[in-house]
Amino acid sequence: MKSYEGASWKERDMYLSLTRIALIVAVALLALACSKVTADNYAKVKSGMEYREVISILGNPASCDDIVGFKSCKWSDEKSHIIVRFAGDAVIMSSAETLR
Repeated sequence: MKSYEGASWKERDMYLSLTRIALIVAVALLALACSKVTADNYAKVKSGMEYREVISILGNPASCDDIVGFKSCKWSDEKSHIIVRFAGDAVIMSSAETLR
């Protein structure tokens, strides 16, 4: 690792900023690589499951719409998505597109 003992404050700040950006990019790429929107996880979602059980499999949804006791939630990544519909707290239907 490079030593910045004789460097100016501006050089040190730039180095720290670039280091932070690299760390943020690495974390974001890791999160995308660990997507729970997979065919294997979709196959685990069954009718009658409770919302919390689905969350334990797929993680937190990207979005949910709640209309008079019916909830529709969507989990997605850059290429795929899973939609699960709930009546009360139980799965009644699910669908998916372009899962890997």
